[in-house]
Amino acid sequence: MIRYALCCRDCAAEFEAWFASSDAYDTQSDAGQVTCPSCGSCHTDKQIMAPAISTAHTRTVPEKLKDFAAKARRHVAENYDYVGDNFASEARAMYYGETDERPIWGRTRPEDAKALAEEGVPAVPLPKPLAPTPPKPEKPAKLLN
Repeated sequence: MIRYALCCRDCAAEFEAWFASSDAYDTQSDAGQVTCPSCGSCHTDKQIMAPAISTAHTRTVPEKLKDFAAKARRHVAENYDYVGDNFASEARAMYYGETDERPIWGRTRPEDAKALAEEGVPAVPLPKPLAPTPPKPEKPAKLLN
């Protein structure tokens, strides 16, 4: 399949169309079967286009975004302390010098996030695609009788 950018000679409308091959376009165009969607004229011309070359090394934008998100999740999981629902209190304690600063991530309620912002505590929401899966809480050891 090949996609051509086309232009109508009568109304100057620009549009795209797909063809099985370059020869298929030529055959259909010569037969008056390639028509302008705006005015219906069969007087169309191909426009200059940059080739879209696909190789095994070409990756689409969604694939690149998935790779970026996976790297971001891995980075946060390996380099930040998960503080769970204590995020607001931990961030606040670091901001006011009550505890040593360290990179953290966790969860907080919207009203607590708003309060942090109003206090000037530097904290930003981590979009879900970039957030790692929170670690599962450890189960307490069973006591033997």
